[in-house]
Amino acid sequence: MNALVLAGGLGTRLRPLTENLPKPMALVANRPWLEHLIVQLKKQGIRHLVIAVKHYPEIIQNYFGNGEKWGVTIRYAIEKSLLGTAGAIKNAEPFLDERFIVLNADIVHELELAPLLAFHNQHGGGVTIGLTEVDDPSHYGVVEQDEQGRILRFVEKPRPEEAPSRLINAGIYVMEKQMLQYIPAGREVSIERETFPLLIEKGAGIYGKVISGYWMDMGTKERYRRIHWDLLNRVYPLPLLGQQNEKGIWIGKNCEIQPGVMFVPPVLIGDNVKIGERSVIGPYCVIGNDCVIGKQVRCTETIMWDRCLAHNGVVLNNCIFGYGLEIGSKHILHEAVMSRVEVLQA
Repeated sequence: MNALVLAGGLGTRLRPLTENLPKPMALVANRPWLEHLIVQLKKQGIRHLVIAVKHYPEIIQNYFGNGEKWGVTIRYAIEKSLLGTAGAIKNAEPFLDERFIVLNADIVHELELAPLLAFHNQHGGGVTIGLTEVDDPSHYGVVEQDEQGRILRFVEKPRPEEAPSRLINAGIYVMEKQMLQYIPAGREVSIERETFPLLIEKGAGIYGKVISGYWMDMGTKERYRRIHWDLLNRVYPLPLLGQQNEKGIWIGKNCEIQPGVMFVPPVLIGDNVKIGERSVIGPYCVIGNDCVIGKQVRCTETIMWDRCLAHNGVVLNNCIFGYGLEIGSKHILHEAVMSRVEVLQA
């Protein structure tokens, strides 16, 4: 069985961070989220991957190559135009096994495939959709199921009082390849608005199973921040790189921490980071690899990607900085989100 990872979205709501970067390559705890996802898949026995790419495909291809570094094989299905979720699956058809897994690459979650696969084997239908429960279903497509878990219909963005459930599509599917005959080729196709309703009408057997554990769509800057604060609070238990020197303070390799630096947990510091005298870092800070923080810097609730430079006396609060940004001396920035063109190296 192989997995198809859908990584072709434009990530418009995360701009400017995704202005020149595919959204799944946004850093989560100082590594591209797509890298975390590939590692999780390998741990669960999935070693053959297809990645559907559209937006800056060369960045993903150059970073992961054929997957050898991660102990997997990777092939790429390139979209010449945006095809939507179902269209991207159809475009990857030549690379897919008779049964395969589909994952949206911009969903951050604890991946546990075994229960989903077992349920799929049990019901014998054409598709199993991983479901997750949300507090407010009015922003999503909500499912209605029978007692056996068969999906009867999708209700798009219902008012809370009209929603048949609070269960939504979690962006994880197990599919039989024969289902692809119902997806037209060469155009944009929505899997929820077009493909799944058609399969329900055809009686193909579309089932849903609630997945356990953490789930978050990182499609907005607010959710992107929330993922990191959940990581630092260990609400989301993704392994963090670096050594935990004190409770809630993780520091990477080869860091130079000058006298008088204060860490206010929780804080995650990457590798090869330099921090100047009497700086205060935290709470809720994630500092990327090879960053340089000057003297007397105050940094709170901020995410800083690799190779950033904050000069002396800078004050940062609730900011997100992309690769290689430089913040001049004594700047005071609040809720800034900034990025620039950089090349990722694995």
